[in-house]
Amino acid sequence: MKNLKLKLMVPAAVLLLASSYSCKNYLDQSPIGALTPEVVATRSGVDGVLIGAYALVDGVYDGQRGDPWLSGTDNWIYGSVVGGDAFKGSNPGDQPAAANLEAFNATGSNDYLDAKWRVCYAGVQRANDVLRILPTVKDGSISEDQQKQFIAEARFLRGYYHLEAAKLWKNVPYVDETVTYAANNFDVPNDGPIWDKIEADFKAAADVLPETQPQIGRANKWAALSFQAKTLMFDHKYGDAYTILENVIANGKTSSGAKYDLVPYANNFNPSTKNGPEGVFVVQTSVKDGANGLNGNAGNVLNFPSGGPAGCCGFFQPTFDFVNSFKVDATTGLPLIDTYQNSYIKNDQGVAADNATYLPGDEPLDARLDWSVGRRGIPYLDWGICPGAAWARDQPNGGPYLPIKNVYYKAAQSTTSDSYGGWAANQATSNSYNAIRFADVLLWAAECEVERAGGSLVNAEALVNRVRARAAIQSNWVKGKLTGYTGGDATKPIVDNTQFAANYKVGLYTGQFAVNGQAFARKAVYFERKLELGMEGHRFFDLSRWDGINGGPAGNGFMATEIEKFLKNTRDFGDSFTSAVMKVAKFTSNKNEYYPIPQIQLDLSKGQLKQNKGY
Repeated sequence: MKNLKLKLMVPAAVLLLASSYSCKNYLDQSPIGALTPEVVATRSGVDGVLIGAYALVDGVYDGQRGDPWLSGTDNWIYGSVVGGDAFKGSNPGDQPAAANLEAFNATGSNDYLDAKWRVCYAGVQRANDVLRILPTVKDGSISEDQQKQFIAEARFLRGYYHLEAAKLWKNVPYVDETVTYAANNFDVPNDGPIWDKIEADFKAAADVLPETQPQIGRANKWAALSFQAKTLMFDHKYGDAYTILENVIANGKTSSGAKYDLVPYANNFNPSTKNGPEGVFVVQTSVKDGANGLNGNAGNVLNFPSGGPAGCCGFFQPTFDFVNSFKVDATTGLPLIDTYQNSYIKNDQGVAADNATYLPGDEPLDARLDWSVGRRGIPYLDWGICPGAAWARDQPNGGPYLPIKNVYYKAAQSTTSDSYGGWAANQATSNSYNAIRFADVLLWAAECEVERAGGSLVNAEALVNRVRARAAIQSNWVKGKLTGYTGGDATKPIVDNTQFAANYKVGLYTGQFAVNGQAFARKAVYFERKLELGMEGHRFFDLSRWDGINGGPAGNGFMATEIEKFLKNTRDFGDSFTSAVMKVAKFTSNKNEYYPIPQIQLDLSKGQLKQNKGY
């Protein structure tokens, strides 16, 4: 579906150059190379503008203010690093704005946040441009049904970009197609949450969109319904969300017509198997297509092992807390929800790269760990045994673990992925991002059963078990047990490929939800989301929406408690982890549950935008 990603094809005439609705100095300028209204007031013109609106779903566009890793839609920094899945990596002076976010002391002047805001509202404006242009098409080239679909896709995208903004800042302006410079109404206030307006956009889209689409990356009815349910989850309307999710689980299908289902876990992160039955809405990426990398996953260009695949840049390293979460009970194979932080999984923190005696531990572990994290002594996709310290950039600050879900396969270098290293915008891969995958839908439904009036804890457990059952399939476990090294050479591992790489054990719940009640069931669902969706940019937003400050059922201070447990687990590791950022990191309740609104946007709004509490 490259044509939905080729940003060079975007018609410039009707695309507002400002990423903020309030940037008056941008809105009254004609773009360079602008097309006339007559050119875009046709069916092909409207479709071109719609493609331009889709082009920003990956959070990156040509000529944007700020680097692509500041605003990628996978939210590696905003969802995973600040949520406790990952450390920023490298030293504190490298990307200091990211370090400030990691330490919970970012202010509205943080340039990462402004870049993200601008991309969100650039996307909103592009979606609104479609709606503005449609009434000008008078040549009969668009039928009534086609017009309805254009409107539905534009409203889907407008909901998508507003939701991205609302996840970070909660109190954001809602901008529809009536907001223009000409109308002098572009200073829109942020008086409170806009969940209801986002829900309405997704509902309107779902009511019209077809079940299948001729191009995979276009939203269909089921993607719109799933995003509507996601927005309802943030709005804590669990009964309404569950009604939609039941329908999606029973009847949902991908844009290409495949019924939603779980696939082998690793397939969700492999460019050669993307867009499978688990992909509810997949942000499309491609490389080697003549677009200089801009259609690739440019938001991840920092996030590869510095000494391994791509050779850049050693950011985005899984935390001790996240890895320890995969410990399981040796008998039941269930997660140690309350005690996982009591000890650390064996790791190579402080172990030299040339050490030829290091072997992984034998702790019982959830098998998803080694598809979520790169660990020394464990096969790393098809790149061979992970050498750990040899690939890590800065263990004292970033720890011993490596990202893996966003990394491409060695076999794909000459076909579907590029093996770029370094900093340029064309350094990207075709490893697409699953904005929503079916496991996410199942776990939302389980959460709804725990929280909604008349919900069933038995059904909540069954939904969680459906996700866990996939993880328990042994044919999907990582094989290749490291047993030693030839001649004492750390670069020559001896591997038994008939054995599993670690001591994997995944069990199912057997009635614990009903026996132990709602509080236990809630903890179990929350923890399952951590295991299943870790390193995918969701953790911060889950913690935030569960907290009582945002109307969540877990009570006021829940997020602060979880983050402080993570920080303590990090600081207690030992003398070989000396991160100055983690030493000073402190989460402030009633403040850090959302981000500060960029100061430049406050200034441009001339008092209409209000800063979030505590900043």
